[in-house]
Amino acid sequence: MFLNAVFSIFNNLLVILVTMKYPQLHNPINIFILNLSFSDLLMTLCGTTIVVSTNYHGYFYLGEKFCVFQGFAVNYFGIVSLWSLTMLAFERYSVVCEPVGALKLSTQRGYQGLAFIWLFCLVWAIAPLFGWSSYGPEGVQTSCSIGWEERSWSNYSYLIAYFLTCFIIPVAIIVFSYGSILLSLHKLNRKIENQGGKTNPEEERRVIVMVLFMVIAFLACWLPYTVFALIVVIKPTLYIHPLAATLPTYFAKTSPVYNPIIYIFLNKQVMT
Repeated sequence: MFLNAVFSIFNNLLVILVTMKYPQLHNPINIFILNLSFSDLLMTLCGTTIVVSTNYHGYFYLGEKFCVFQGFAVNYFGIVSLWSLTMLAFERYSVVCEPVGALKLSTQRGYQGLAFIWLFCLVWAIAPLFGWSSYGPEGVQTSCSIGWEERSWSNYSYLIAYFLTCFIIPVAIIVFSYGSILLSLHKLNRKIENQGGKTNPEEERRVIVMVLFMVIAFLACWLPYTVFALIVVIKPTLYIHPLAATLPTYFAKTSPVYNPIIYIFLNKQVMT
């Protein structure tokens, strides 16, 4: 967790500083990348850095109120990052696959997208504070999150709704968007070849690898969290070892490390 915190803070601060410094990076698509780095940075500061200290002590020693705060912050900034990736994928689809996508994409529309992300995610993060599920210690009891292991209909209904809106819908949008981009690129290359032009198969392969990398990394981060929640709902009587219950949250906390690498430092093939 210490190494995770160090690399997360460094990578995301670097993205934020570079994006703010160079005016040519101030375009509507990069608004979502900047928002992703900002939310990832906040998730690290409010989550991972605290877990470093509580892991050292062996328990969450900061008290119940701080536990609720950490659970809320990690949940809120985590799903903001998740939906930032989703909106980024959709906007890229709009630019590449829609005839007037580039015309529709404006700075104003970008800020409207950000407003939607932060308000929509706030609803899901606040809900446990008002009794729909709850926040509390999880796994080995050194970090706090949604009360995944709470056996109640309130918690089950929240997890099901959370699963649909914060996993199934984003995954569907991301897969559809990047799948459409790849299909559009393939059709364009075939059209150029049919007209006697020359294409770059290596470039197409690099784009395919990059898109697969994006999707796989997204699933590696959020799928364990989702599977754990569904297991709790489907089989409430199943005993889950505390270490097994902790691992999904640790997977999620790694996303601020590799998101900047995938979406900024390695992303020369897909348009920004």
